[in-house]
Amino acid sequence: QVQLVESGGGLVQPGGSLRLSCVASGDTLSSYVMSWYRQAPGKEREFIASITGAGDTSNYADPVKGRFTISRDNAKGTLYLQMNGLKSEDTAVYDCQARRLGRAAVVRGQGTQVTVSS
Repeated sequence: QVQLVESGGGLVQPGGSLRLSCVASGDTLSSYVMSWYRQAPGKEREFIASITGAGDTSNYADPVKGRFTISRDNAKGTLYLQMNGLKSEDTAVYDCQARRLGRAAVVRGQGTQVTVSS
């Protein structure tokens, strides 16, 4: 089973950028549909973006369309989330999720904190 570790979070000013990484180990990353989620204080966990195993199709939640880009490098076993034009409402713990093709069970990382504040 794949294990996931996120990194790249931090404190950034409004309008700034961050790139999150999610390193996978224990299995072949191309066998998994990968997603990013986030959870802000006092709110439910929400879907941000997903990408197919081959990286040819991606989907985004409306609040991040045009600002965030999900990508993957299967050779490096790494998923990315490039976040531009950050807003205070993007403040949350971001985690990556893996779902193996043809299966319902998912694996999640521990998350990385993103804080957008001046």
